[in-house]
Amino acid sequence: MKANTLTKELDEAINTFALDVERKQNLKTNIVNLTYQKFFSLKYLIVLAIRDGIPFNLFNMIKQVTPFTDDDWTAFLGLSAKSLQRYKLQRDFRFKPIHTEKIIEVAEVTNFGISVFDTLDKFKLWLNTPNFALGSSKPIEMIKNSYGKELVMAELTRIDHGIFV
Repeated sequence: MKANTLTKELDEAINTFALDVERKQNLKTNIVNLTYQKFFSLKYLIVLAIRDGIPFNLFNMIKQVTPFTDDDWTAFLGLSAKSLQRYKLQRDFRFKPIHTEKIIEVAEVTNFGISVFDTLDKFKLWLNTPNFALGSSKPIEMIKNSYGKELVMAELTRIDHGIFV
Protein backbone atom coordinates (compact mmCIF):
# COMPACT_ATOMS: atom_id res chain seq x y z
CA MET A 1 0.00 0.00 0.00
CA LYS A 2 1.34 3.42 -0.91
CA ALA A 3 2.33 5.74 1.93
CA ASN A 4 -0.15 8.50 0.95
CA THR A 5 -3.04 6.04 0.72
CA LEU A 6 -2.12 4.50 4.07
CA THR A 7 -1.81 7.94 5.70
CA LYS A 8 -5.22 8.96 4.40
CA GLU A 9 -6.79 5.71 5.58
CA LEU A 10 -5.11 6.07 8.98
CA ASP A 11 -6.39 9.65 9.30
CA GLU A 12 -9.91 8.49 8.46
CA ALA A 13 -9.68 5.55 10.89
CA ILE A 14 -8.38 7.71 13.76
CA ASN A 15 -11.09 10.30 13.10
CA THR A 16 -13.81 7.63 13.14
CA PHE A 17 -12.34 6.08 16.28
CA ALA A 18 -12.19 9.46 18.06
CA LEU A 19 -15.77 10.30 17.14
CA ASP A 20 -16.89 6.89 18.41
CA VAL A 21 -15.02 7.38 21.70
CA GLU A 22 -16.55 10.83 22.17
CA ARG A 23 -20.05 9.56 21.32
CA LYS A 24 -19.73 6.81 23.95
CA GLN A 25 -18.64 9.40 26.52
CA ASN A 26 -21.43 11.84 25.56
CA LEU A 27 -18.91 14.56 24.74
CA LYS A 28 -19.60 17.24 22.22
CA THR A 29 -16.23 18.67 21.24
CA ASN A 30 -17.03 18.62 17.54
CA ILE A 31 -13.87 16.96 16.32
CA VAL A 32 -13.73 17.48 12.59
CA ASN A 33 -11.16 15.91 10.30
CA LEU A 34 -8.89 14.73 13.11
CA THR A 35 -5.62 13.45 11.74
CA TYR A 36 -3.26 10.85 13.14
CA GLN A 37 -0.68 13.61 13.75
CA LYS A 38 -3.15 15.84 15.62
CA PHE A 39 -4.47 12.94 17.75
CA PHE A 40 -1.28 12.93 19.87
CA SER A 41 -1.83 16.54 20.95
CA LEU A 42 -5.30 15.83 22.36
CA LYS A 43 -4.37 14.26 25.70
CA TYR A 44 -7.95 14.11 27.00
CA LEU A 45 -8.89 12.11 23.92
CA ILE A 46 -5.95 9.77 24.45
CA VAL A 47 -7.15 9.10 28.00
CA LEU A 48 -10.63 8.28 26.71
CA ALA A 49 -9.20 6.15 23.91
CA ILE A 50 -7.17 4.13 26.41
CA ARG A 51 -10.29 3.46 28.45
CA ASP A 52 -12.24 2.43 25.37
CA GLY A 53 -9.51 0.28 23.80
CA ILE A 54 -8.09 0.47 20.31
CA PRO A 55 -9.76 -1.81 17.77
CA PHE A 56 -7.50 -4.34 16.09
CA ASN A 57 -7.95 -2.81 12.62
CA LEU A 58 -6.66 0.58 13.86
CA PHE A 59 -3.73 -1.14 15.60
CA ASN A 60 -2.93 -2.89 12.33
CA MET A 61 -2.82 0.44 10.48
CA ILE A 62 -0.63 1.99 13.18
CA LYS A 63 1.67 -1.02 12.98
CA GLN A 64 2.16 -0.39 9.25
CA VAL A 65 3.44 3.17 9.79
CA THR A 66 5.97 2.17 12.44
CA PRO A 67 9.42 0.65 11.92
CA PHE A 68 8.66 -2.23 14.27
CA THR A 69 8.38 -5.92 13.49
CA ASP A 70 5.70 -8.25 14.77
CA ASP A 71 8.27 -9.54 17.29
CA ASP A 72 8.88 -5.97 18.49
CA TRP A 73 5.15 -5.46 18.97
CA THR A 74 4.72 -8.69 20.93
CA ALA A 75 7.57 -7.56 23.21
CA PHE A 76 6.09 -4.06 23.65
CA LEU A 77 2.64 -5.45 24.46
CA GLY A 78 3.74 -8.45 26.48
CA LEU A 79 1.62 -10.69 24.27
CA SER A 80 2.42 -13.77 22.24
CA ALA A 81 2.31 -13.80 18.45
CA LYS A 82 -0.44 -16.40 18.76
CA SER A 83 -2.57 -14.02 20.84
CA LEU A 84 -2.19 -11.26 18.24
CA GLN A 85 -3.18 -13.70 15.49
CA ARG A 86 -6.23 -14.75 17.52
CA TYR A 87 -7.22 -11.10 18.11
CA LYS A 88 -6.95 -10.41 14.41
CA LEU A 89 -9.54 -13.09 13.71
CA GLN A 90 -12.00 -11.86 16.32
CA ARG A 91 -14.71 -9.61 15.00
CA ASP A 92 -14.68 -6.15 16.61
CA PHE A 93 -11.78 -6.99 18.93
CA ARG A 94 -10.59 -4.12 21.14
CA PHE A 95 -7.34 -4.16 23.09
CA LYS A 96 -7.44 -3.86 26.88
CA PRO A 97 -6.52 -0.43 28.28
CA ILE A 98 -3.03 -1.56 29.32
CA HIS A 99 -2.27 -2.69 25.76
CA THR A 100 -3.97 0.33 24.20
CA GLU A 101 -1.81 2.65 26.28
CA LYS A 102 1.35 0.91 25.06
CA ILE A 103 0.19 1.01 21.42
CA ILE A 104 -0.43 4.75 21.72
CA GLU A 105 2.92 5.33 23.43
CA VAL A 106 4.83 3.49 20.69
CA ALA A 107 2.81 5.28 18.00
CA GLU A 108 3.54 8.64 19.64
CA VAL A 109 7.29 7.96 19.76
CA THR A 110 7.21 6.90 16.11
CA ASN A 111 5.18 9.90 15.02
CA PHE A 112 7.54 12.32 16.77
CA GLY A 113 10.66 10.43 15.70
CA ILE A 114 9.71 10.57 12.04
CA SER A 115 9.02 14.30 12.33
CA VAL A 116 12.47 14.82 13.91
CA PHE A 117 14.41 12.65 11.43
CA ASP A 118 12.22 13.35 8.36
CA THR A 119 12.12 9.71 7.22
CA LEU A 120 11.16 6.37 8.69
CA ASP A 121 14.51 4.88 7.63
CA LYS A 122 16.59 7.52 9.46
CA PHE A 123 14.40 7.16 12.55
CA LYS A 124 14.75 3.38 12.44
CA LEU A 125 18.53 3.70 12.25
CA TRP A 126 18.51 6.02 15.29
CA LEU A 127 16.26 3.60 17.21
CA ASN A 128 18.74 0.77 16.71
CA THR A 129 21.92 2.71 17.52
CA PRO A 130 23.27 2.82 21.09
CA ASN A 131 22.72 6.30 22.49
CA PHE A 132 25.07 7.91 25.02
CA ALA A 133 22.27 10.07 26.46
CA LEU A 134 20.28 6.90 27.16
CA GLY A 135 23.08 5.18 29.04
CA SER A 136 24.39 3.65 25.81
CA SER A 137 21.13 1.75 25.39
CA LYS A 138 19.37 1.56 22.06
CA PRO A 139 16.23 3.71 22.04
CA ILE A 140 14.18 0.73 20.83
CA GLU A 141 15.06 -1.06 24.06
CA MET A 142 14.00 1.92 26.15
CA ILE A 143 10.46 2.27 24.76
CA LYS A 144 9.40 -1.04 26.25
CA ASN A 145 8.22 0.78 29.38
CA SER A 146 6.73 4.19 30.14
CA TYR A 147 9.78 5.62 31.90
CA GLY A 148 12.04 4.63 29.02
CA LYS A 149 9.54 6.07 26.55
CA GLU A 150 9.71 9.41 28.37
CA LEU A 151 13.52 9.37 28.18
CA VAL A 152 13.35 8.64 24.45
CA MET A 153 10.82 11.44 23.89
CA ALA A 154 13.05 13.84 25.85
CA GLU A 155 16.05 12.86 23.74
CA LEU A 156 14.04 13.33 20.54
CA THR A 157 13.00 16.77 21.79
CA ARG A 158 16.64 17.71 22.43
CA ILE A 159 17.60 16.52 18.94
CA ASP A 160 14.68 18.45 17.46
CA HIS A 161 15.99 21.60 19.19
CA GLY A 162 19.56 20.96 18.06
CA ILE A 163 20.86 20.02 21.51
CA PHE A 164 23.24 17.10 21.25
CA VAL A 165 24.66 15.59 24.42
